[in-house]
Amino acid sequence: MESKRVQSREKKVKRRELLEKKKTIDELIKAASSQLDHLDSFPPFRHYQRNGLSVHLESGCGDKLSSPVKQYIQNLLKVNMEASYGSEWPMEEKLKRREMVAPEARYIFVHEAPIADGNVSAEDKGPMVGFVHYRFTLEEEVPVVYVYELQLEPRVQGKGLGKFLMQLIELIARKNRMGAVMLTVQKANLSAMNFYLSKLRYIISSISPSRVDPLTAVEKSYEILCKVFDDEVKAILEV
Repeated sequence: MESKRVQSREKKVKRRELLEKKKTIDELIKAASSQLDHLDSFPPFRHYQRNGLSVHLESGCGDKLSSPVKQYIQNLLKVNMEASYGSEWPMEEKLKRREMVAPEARYIFVHEAPIADGNVSAEDKGPMVGFVHYRFTLEEEVPVVYVYELQLEPRVQGKGLGKFLMQLIELIARKNRMGAVMLTVQKANLSAMNFYLSKLRYIISSISPSRVDPLTAVEKSYEILCKVFDDEVKAILEV
């Protein structure tokens, strides 16, 4: 009888701990998502001036995009991604249009910036040359930053800007106590796979199709990659 009471108490304690942990995670995601401008925490990252490239960054939200910005995003996605998706693109394009304007979507927009007296001018904003779409969300009950899109115009690629933007995303994730940064990459996009796996040291996550079921993974056109920030999360998303 006493043993049953002990087991009952242990179950109640465990349940309370799980509920408290879930509440803490939900509050983390809510707090991170409520911040209007994550660039405020990293002023040096508002500008990038290297390799003959000068740009200025600004933040945005999916439900506050102007019509010209929506059109720009759609056009750049088509230029950069249509070939990788092949016959899947028409359906994927519709999905991306819906994802683009979701209230939880967060953006970093990249604008060309003139150089005046050796310094980047933030006031004189030039045309957009790329963007990052990311969200604070849950994966396997772990709070993460999920990068939905990192898109740069071909003329500004290969100048270190993509690495710079991903370093910024990782800083934002750590600052907001997220457990990892995650993203999905098309297998056919060999340059992107090499960029994340070799240059940025991301790994294929344990929740990626090729890790969950290697036999059926050949039917899937994508991999899920991650970079984790602590051992507890590593046991969930990497192993």
